[in-house]
Amino acid sequence: MKKQIEIFTAGCLVCEPVVQLVKDTACNNCEITIHNLSDQCESKICVSKMEQYQIKRMPAIVVDGVLLGCCKNIEITKEDLQNASIGHC
Repeated sequence: MKKQIEIFTAGCLVCEPVVQLVKDTACNNCEITIHNLSDQCESKICVSKMEQYQIKRMPAIVVDGVLLGCCKNIEITKEDLQNASIGHC
């Protein structure tokens, strides 16, 4: 059975090297699907998948339906902004 790899990208200069790294690392037994949000993902499938996998940042990589640990729980919160004195003018 092929390993299913999904890459969620914004198609930017930060994401593209990660996409290439996955492609270069993958073997013949890997099937790669790229969800590029800058291309207006077809029928909003990728937005639904992002919610399903709880993706908070990009690039993000999902292998066999599991978001990689390096892609989890990194999001900017209101608390982060307030701690940086944003909004305390």
